[in-house]
Amino acid sequence: MLTGSRALVALTLAPLLLTGCAGGTEAGSDDHRAVAAFYPLQWVTEQVAGETWQVTGLTSPGAEPHDLALGISQTLALDEADVVVFQHGFQPAVDEAVDNVGDATVVDAEQVIDLLPAEEGHEHEEETDAEHAEHGDSDPHFWLDPLRMADLADAVAEALTESDPDGAGDYTANAEALRADLEELDATYAEGLASCERDHVVVSHDAFGYLERYGLHFEGIAGLTPDAEPAPAVLAHLQDLIAREGITTVFSERLASPAMAESLAGDAGVETAVLDPLEGPGDDGAGSDYVALMEQNLTALKVANGC
Repeated sequence: MLTGSRALVALTLAPLLLTGCAGGTEAGSDDHRAVAAFYPLQWVTEQVAGETWQVTGLTSPGAEPHDLALGISQTLALDEADVVVFQHGFQPAVDEAVDNVGDATVVDAEQVIDLLPAEEGHEHEEETDAEHAEHGDSDPHFWLDPLRMADLADAVAEALTESDPDGAGDYTANAEALRADLEELDATYAEGLASCERDHVVVSHDAFGYLERYGLHFEGIAGLTPDAEPAPAVLAHLQDLIAREGITTVFSERLASPAMAESLAGDAGVETAVLDPLEGPGDDGAGSDYVALMEQNLTALKVANGC
């Protein structure tokens, strides 16, 4: 039961919440509430929590998570959450809000995942100091590595257990089952990309560094920040790379404008296709399963690189 000021807030905002909800699951218990900052974190939390938890995503389907500004419904969800799963440094608005979370158990993916350092060598990229400060010195896109997603599942299971000790066995079992599925996905990637005609991939921005463990090398038009404008030297380098390596495809993304990728592909005389950084599902209800999206990416890479 809500008491005091929290009850007053809930009564005041109730009409607005009917139209202001972010992406989240409808099922679950009102007694167990979790909030996840954006899609990959939400997906893991849902898989580990099971049907006894209500899991709310702060980032709506079809929205770019980097640009999230918290509204009334998201703020109230954080205030009522028993567990919060986020990644410090990825969404500034969420970082600020999490600092004010009261009694919730908080999982910070930046702290529980072994993040790769941000690639150095983007000396041609015109990235502002503010854009660099947003992502810091680490590459945040760990969720493209299935094994690191399994590590996140273990951390979420611990947080759910801390909040609900009676469910510890279920959360541990769910995390173990999810790890098995993710290890199978990892093996599928390793096998599928083991023998390719080409090992260079040109993408919209540097979101795919965690896939380099499978033997590919990714070069982004923009850097870690999707909307950073590339300098002319970057475009010239990529055109030369495309010609030298026989690259057939420049990849765009689903949640960002394809303009840069289409322009480069047009100048180089190659095709375009979509490689999804899995920062969020589309707003059409399709592609909402992490494993299915990863399998789509694998198929696209195999076609483009002759694997």
